[in-house]
Amino acid sequence: MTFASRIRYWLPLLPLLGLLGITYWLNLQVMPEPAKPDNGKHHDPDAIMENFSAVKLNEQGVPHFIMAAKKMQHYPDDDSTTLELPRLATLSAEHPTIHTIAKLGIVSSRGDEIFLHGDVEVLREASGQQSQLTLQTEYLRIVPDRDLANTDRAVTIVDARSTTHATGLEMDNKARTLKLLSKVTSEHAPAHK
Repeated sequence: MTFASRIRYWLPLLPLLGLLGITYWLNLQVMPEPAKPDNGKHHDPDAIMENFSAVKLNEQGVPHFIMAAKKMQHYPDDDSTTLELPRLATLSAEHPTIHTIAKLGIVSSRGDEIFLHGDVEVLREASGQQSQLTLQTEYLRIVPDRDLANTDRAVTIVDARSTTHATGLEMDNKARTLKLLSKVTSEHAPAHK
């Protein structure tokens, strides 16, 4: 079999092979792009609650901590929870109630810390020995189980007889201590007789 006879043998198949190649190429052009793999990295809520409220009880079954918000959203990608307009209250039979509000709250994935942002205001109710006290800042970290709160931002503290400004604060509600960290200035009003 000579070379020329071989070409004559394959020649009728060449247009068919060309048509097959063009069909394959056209098929690739009209097929949609394969979907990109979803890594589950979307920060979309999987649970939303409006007018949310939760109460934590102490060992005796008495309410100790109340957390409420206009809206709560849970995000599964980082297991965080956001609170819109959160309102917190720390209750104690021995000490005045402490109320805290803010524009935004973020609850840690373990639920042991709350990070408050925007117009944070803490109000300690008056008691027999103490006047009402308010604290204002832009950020506050709260650890409810340990009755702790702290910030590294500017704070303003106002009670019946003084106004104090500082940068940074550590508050221990169990020990009844309030530590101002730096740049402390205070204005005191004289006691009225």
